[in-house]
Amino acid sequence: MKKQRLGGMRFRQTLLSRYLLLILFAFLFIPIVFPLASVLYIIIQENSQSADSDYLKYGSGSELTAMWHEQAAHLRESDSVQVNNKLQELKQKYPEASFFWVDAAGLTRLQLPEQEQLPIRWTPADAVQFMKDSIDSDPFTIVSFLGAEHEDPAFMAMQIPRSIIELKRPVGTGTPFYISFLFIMIVFFFLLSFLFFRHIRKRLIGLQAAMSLPGDNGLPQPIIVHKRDEIGQLEAAFNHMIDQLRESTERERAEEELRKRLIASLSHDLRTPLTVMNSQLYSLRKEPLSPNAQAAVKQMEQKVTTLDNLIENLLSYTLMTSGRYPLKLERQDILRLVRESAASWYPLWEQEGISAEIELPDEARMLDVDKAGFRRVLDNLFQNVTRHAQSGKYIGITVEPYQDRPALVIRDRGNGLQAESGSKGAGLGLAIVDYLLHEMRLDWSMDNSSAGTIVFIFLDVEGASAKRE
Repeated sequence: MKKQRLGGMRFRQTLLSRYLLLILFAFLFIPIVFPLASVLYIIIQENSQSADSDYLKYGSGSELTAMWHEQAAHLRESDSVQVNNKLQELKQKYPEASFFWVDAAGLTRLQLPEQEQLPIRWTPADAVQFMKDSIDSDPFTIVSFLGAEHEDPAFMAMQIPRSIIELKRPVGTGTPFYISFLFIMIVFFFLLSFLFFRHIRKRLIGLQAAMSLPGDNGLPQPIIVHKRDEIGQLEAAFNHMIDQLRESTERERAEEELRKRLIASLSHDLRTPLTVMNSQLYSLRKEPLSPNAQAAVKQMEQKVTTLDNLIENLLSYTLMTSGRYPLKLERQDILRLVRESAASWYPLWEQEGISAEIELPDEARMLDVDKAGFRRVLDNLFQNVTRHAQSGKYIGITVEPYQDRPALVIRDRGNGLQAESGSKGAGLGLAIVDYLLHEMRLDWSMDNSSAGTIVFIFLDVEGASAKRE
């Protein structure tokens, strides 16, 4: 029973129930509202008839006709004085009207007032024409023969302007109320529909705005659920999604911090055994060994150096991504830093059989960079050439225009940085290069193919910034 009661309450709170109520009102509008309006119209019309009658000065035309026939029934042609007196009496009662009477001989007797268009002696044709002209004309004309049974040939006539005996309104008194009632009901229905859909639209726009505006943590802010209808359920689901995203973000942030601390700790812990291994290999190399043993010791030293560089890159990248890698931008001659770094790598290139071709302009190229950071970029790029492009036996360092901007170009003739080479240090080293150049507001690009790798470092800071924006 409780579930049924809750289900009924939920149905009454839904948008579907409100919309069905609106449709029900629309269906009941014609079979209920129109008959109700008609009943009201009849009631108002009946009550307004007496008011209309009171509004007429002398009553309606039918009332005047009945009065006129009644007066004629009490008069006789033989008593002309009585006829004249009655007409004068009626003239005082109805001053806007005109009166006259005609005796049996067809002579026009008394006229109140005088009317020139009336004939002095009436013929049957004149009488017929007068009756014909009086039908539905203005003034309103009433003709009645004298006598109790209106048997006398004499007759008397009364003419009064129709504006006095007829209402100026062409419709019934209740018609404006009927039209107004229907208009109000139609407006009320459209107003209900407008408010219903306007309220839905307002809530949907509010939900859209909440989804579009992120908060301080980059996630949308939860919204207040006022109603438990379909949109309210959508708002509740949206709030639940935000809670899940917040929990996931916090969990991811905690895992990221744990990973960074673990990497930093492992980096420091691995340096001690590597240092011991390196010292032992140095001591072993001084011992008299066979050529094969000497080659093995040399290969082990290279692997230890590679592992040491990888740990250094891993620690550096962890510090960079956590925002703890210090950079101090100062005005430096970029080309001088390139020459110094290349000079430090030259003995190793010569040892590995790599031919270095360095062609740099004599003029200085001043930029705001971090000296150690830029050297770290060059070291990582030179290390990639030495480690992964050794087969090409070539490295070229020049300044060339590229995409309408001057660029420092470092190229080799190796097989390219292929994914199947098994080297993960190259990706980490290039990630450090990207981070450091970005922090120094420099842009760079790399073309990698089987014919070799070409790295472009743009020396136009304004152009790089405009491209990034």
